[in-house]
Amino acid sequence: MTPQDYLDFAERFVGAIQAGDTAAVRACYAPDAKLWHNSDGIEQTVDQNMKVLDWFIRTLPDRNYRVVRREPLSDGFLQQHVLEATLPDGKKWAMDACVVVKMKDGVITRLDEYLDSARSAELRPYGR
Repeated sequence: MTPQDYLDFAERFVGAIQAGDTAAVRACYAPDAKLWHNSDGIEQTVDQNMKVLDWFIRTLPDRNYRVVRREPLSDGFLQQHVLEATLPDGKKWAMDACVVVKMKDGVITRLDEYLDSARSAELRPYGR
């Protein structure tokens, strides 16, 4: 893939998450992809991550990813963004985050996500 291919893929991937299109998101992952978050240090499977994504979409229906930086890498892309949404209690909420995505054969094989742990903790009262 070219650097532009990685950037185009990133745009489609984040757009699918923002739109709540879980089928399109799942199609972006290799079946054996691993997803890791700094906030808990746990490596997830695609199926585990899709359950979290379903909860996330229900909990934050007006989510918006404000991309601060997106760079192609030799094998994927890096994206820094601010996730903005309204919490179920009506409070406006925002969280800084960064993802480092590794790809092979046009799909994600690994996604490492770095979240502002203090802001992500504000989502705990809303379950999973």
